[in-house]
Amino acid sequence: MIFYHIDSTSFKYPYGFKKRCSHWINQTLLNENSQLGTINIIVTSDELLLKINIEYLNHNYYTDIITFDYSTKDRISGDLYISYDRIAENAKHYENTTIDELKRVIIHGILHLLRYQDHTPAEKELMTQKENFYLTLF
Repeated sequence: MIFYHIDSTSFKYPYGFKKRCSHWINQTLLNENSQLGTINIIVTSDELLLKINIEYLNHNYYTDIITFDYSTKDRISGDLYISYDRIAENAKHYENTTIDELKRVIIHGILHLLRYQDHTPAEKELMTQKENFYLTLF
């Protein structure tokens, strides 16, 4: 199951987005030979995400997404905390729409749940390739 939440922000999911997004995530998991467990997508504010970043990761800076992985061997599960403030700012910076930036951040979190990392240049390159590929499937 995929659940969508909004906390501490005025963001609203566009009509039909949640249904299309759920289908897209399921297709991604199938392509990666994985099964869906429970995923929570929480769109929130910079301030709440900063508190989470400090409390759980000891990082004192803003970020666009924090992913908590609860996956088991058989099922992909986790919480994706997304800062609406960051994706709106990034969308302006990259001359993208906010919804397209949201989709990129969501698929980035899903890829982390699928055990892809982005610590090294090679890992970042693979992650970006995967993001770009799956964005074409939305």
